[in-house]
Amino acid sequence: MARLPRLVVPHQPHHIIQRGHDGLSIFRDADDHLNFLGWLKEAARQFKVAIHAYVLMPDHLHLLATPSDDQGLARMMQWIGRHYVPYFNHKVQRSGTLWQGRYRATVVDPELHLLAVCHYIELNPVRSGLVAAPADYPWSSYMHHVGAKQDGLITDHPRYWAIGNTPFEREIAYRRSLEQGLSQASVDAITAATLKGWALGSEAFKQELERQVRRRVSPAKRGRPLAVRASADGAGDDLPDHLA
Repeated sequence: MARLPRLVVPHQPHHIIQRGHDGLSIFRDADDHLNFLGWLKEAARQFKVAIHAYVLMPDHLHLLATPSDDQGLARMMQWIGRHYVPYFNHKVQRSGTLWQGRYRATVVDPELHLLAVCHYIELNPVRSGLVAAPADYPWSSYMHHVGAKQDGLITDHPRYWAIGNTPFEREIAYRRSLEQGLSQASVDAITAATLKGWALGSEAFKQELERQVRRRVSPAKRGRPLAVRASADGAGDDLPDHLA
């Protein structure tokens, strides 16, 4: 079966994962991190993509980003690759691809999951055993969200602004929310949705996306096809409006 094109929906947040080829370490020192973040900032500006959260891990990276059109994410990631890959290959005296295939992405329901995905991203170094606390890892957006430093790469999402009336209230609320952690079920759901390219959100959110993009945004339910079940139940053969 042919793979569906990557789902990109303008003005909706997307969680992005890009891995190094065969577990290759893609960030080896501070210069690598700083150069990548500089190119990410320029590409986000150039292609009108708002970056809400990020973490640069040794062998992969995560972004939470909202594009202004359906081409912005791909162009941003391609532009970064055209700058960072030659820089890195020259530095370590290697050649060839740096990435493990194309980046993975999922559309995120901002009301239900945006803060959870931010926490998922910024807790990644803790889950991986690199540090004991997110504040100990310098290459993420955590310090921005808790008010420890201003990160010019970050555009705060309205959902973040809604958690407090003042910067201080938002920073305290965000810190407390993140300290509660994520359940393993939440971590697994975010990971699976991103790697498989299915939307992460409520059923109402997914149905609205399907109406908007006119394609499935979540896995088909197991069992007989929907039309067959409907016919067997005497309910007719038409698909629901949002899948028509």
